[in-house]
Amino acid sequence: MGKHKQLTVHDFAARKGSAQKISMVTCYDYWSATVLNRSDVDCLLVGDSLAMVMHGFESTVHADVDLMALHTRAVRRGAPDKFIVADMPFLSVRKGLERAMDAVQTLIQAGASAVKIEGERGQLDLIAHIVESGVPVMGHLGLTPQAVLGLGGHRVQGRDEAAARELMASARRLADAGCFALVLECVPAKLADCVTRAVPLTTIGIGAGARTDGQVLVLQDLLGTNPDFQPKFLRRYADGFGVVNGAVNQFHADVQSGEFPSRQESYA
Repeated sequence: MGKHKQLTVHDFAARKGSAQKISMVTCYDYWSATVLNRSDVDCLLVGDSLAMVMHGFESTVHADVDLMALHTRAVRRGAPDKFIVADMPFLSVRKGLERAMDAVQTLIQAGASAVKIEGERGQLDLIAHIVESGVPVMGHLGLTPQAVLGLGGHRVQGRDEAAARELMASARRLADAGCFALVLECVPAKLADCVTRAVPLTTIGIGAGARTDGQVLVLQDLLGTNPDFQPKFLRRYADGFGVVNGAVNQFHADVQSGEFPSRQESYA
């Protein structure tokens, strides 16, 4: 544990070539970024899932560019040594080139090292333009939460042969457009393995099996802060809910009993 050299986009390709896995954790605020900055994790994602995790909305579509920039700035201040990817939020890439580039500029100036764009259809020219402008782009295929209404809910994608072929074709097109990496979310492990072997992109899986080039989880999820959230792909590395709930309840009990503050915790 300690300070690590910040990754670059070239390191992602080198890691794929050497079969060294990439770890990515979704992070939304300053305090958790300070912890992660001193961890071994490779990179951070300021995901638009912050609309749900941090603000209590029912989906990611409620995140906008200003909200993403606010959280990106906080994460960058807390994690100056990490490669940070920021999500381009709902419809920010569908309102024309100028407005999309304004959004990219806002997120990069807020501290992002790269932006992530969900989907591929109708966006290849924009992705190529962003890359040509000097900004790294991470793609995202499979379950794309911004399109959850059109997908009919949070469902595994690419299960039938036609859908699998289309996802593979989309991955190749994203590689051709210049993406340096690709999140694969909620797709069959065999398909994710095929994509990982077929395209030069560094694949980052979430619910995509073990054979992607890396893995990503939301920090709050891997810490177990929401005991009601139990997707198949999630492994909890701590009982965060129990730890926090127990600590707060103990504080309450100590206040009620008069044990806190003690004489040593009081000023003379």
